[in-house]
Amino acid sequence: MTAPMTDPIETAPAARVRDVVKRVRDGRERRTVLDGVSFDIARGELVVVRGPSGSGKTTLLAIVGAMLSPTSGEVFLDGEPTSRLRDAHRAEVRRKKVGFVFQDLQLVDGLSARENVLLPRVPDGVRRVDEARADELLARFGLAGLANGSARALSGGERQRVALARALLADPPLLVLDEPTAHLDDERAMSIAAELRGLAKDGRAVLVATHDARVLRGGGVSSVLDLAAGRLKPQADVA
Repeated sequence: MTAPMTDPIETAPAARVRDVVKRVRDGRERRTVLDGVSFDIARGELVVVRGPSGSGKTTLLAIVGAMLSPTSGEVFLDGEPTSRLRDAHRAEVRRKKVGFVFQDLQLVDGLSARENVLLPRVPDGVRRVDEARADELLARFGLAGLANGSARALSGGERQRVALARALLADPPLLVLDEPTAHLDDERAMSIAAELRGLAKDGRAVLVATHDARVLRGGGVSSVLDLAAGRLKPQADVA
């Protein structure tokens, strides 16, 4: 008896990166930011990308998350190639499949915490189901009592959790974070790291770029990718 066909998208990694190269113009010259980067990240994995400033971490996150196209190579999100899509189509895929937490968080201080979480839905119109989802996420991160307060009044850790809730609004399979514990004290940094481990355990793929060793404490990291001068070093083992 012939085995049933398996949908390749269902079994594909949340993100697959293959031979990605990124070159940018730097004055009169073209500089290579990423050089032949390849890796997979599956649902349930927390993967950390380490490297010094200028190593290409932020560029790599932007390419994995379909915000930038590579010069060559390919990125697949849930089995779908994204690198050669037109901008509008790539943006549509990104909105459905990737949640971002940027290093500067990009909160709008004149809006409430709840309104910041709902921002991704504003172009298409905020629905009641979106409002319910935002309230659920704010409660999950201990922010229900601050939902209607100005984002300007939030602490660093609270702002980080609002940005995390916003990234999760569409329930994407892949969560991408750039230096999520930067400028946080030990208690808040460890709290964010624990949240990321929990999100991976819930079945989401979590990709974090950081140079902060505190993210590795407490276990739960599936693998560490060391990036230097745009190239990945041999993969580090994680206990």
